[in-house]
Amino acid sequence: MRSANVVWQSGTIGLHDREALLKQKGVCLWFTGLSGSGKSTLARGVEQALYKRGRLAYVLDGDNIRHGLNADLSFTEEDRKENIRRIGEVSQLFVDAGVITLTAFISPFRADRDAVRRIMAPGRFIEIYVKCALDVCEKRDVKGLYSKARKNEIPDFTGISSPYEEPRDAEIVLDTAQVPESLCVERILEYLEEKQIIGKA
Repeated sequence: MRSANVVWQSGTIGLHDREALLKQKGVCLWFTGLSGSGKSTLARGVEQALYKRGRLAYVLDGDNIRHGLNADLSFTEEDRKENIRRIGEVSQLFVDAGVITLTAFISPFRADRDAVRRIMAPGRFIEIYVKCALDVCEKRDVKGLYSKARKNEIPDFTGISSPYEEPRDAEIVLDTAQVPESLCVERILEYLEEKQIIGKA
């Protein structure tokens, strides 16, 4: 249910004021892909590279969010949708603060990712498809999640017992089975420069 009698309150300092202070544009880099594809690794790599350039970035990681904000949600399809909806709203607040926000979530359903895109202004949502073959993801599985899913110990596991819908029009596609992490990070930084989200190094 929607809250009644709630009106959005605008501040005296706006997005463009914050962006001028930070010397960057607030955007959401939405990393999506199978478990083990390299989403968190790339997000952390980009965060570190931006920090070295004096830019303000923050990673919203799937596991970390479920420790607090979304601790009440399970992995049913309904709760996965709510998980993405909530983090989309949080990401929008970060973007409005002028922060380069990096999210690392499987976010398997195209409609949920598109819904997050719609709440942000054009150019503020940058979908990054971290593409990786399922067998490679399974070989990288340090948590043993795929093995458990294969044994039916984890229900509704993306790629095994639950579908993953590939992006149709992602701004960036990175095949981490073919391209090393350093080059993937470099490609993302080049994109941010091209779109004048950050200045050239």
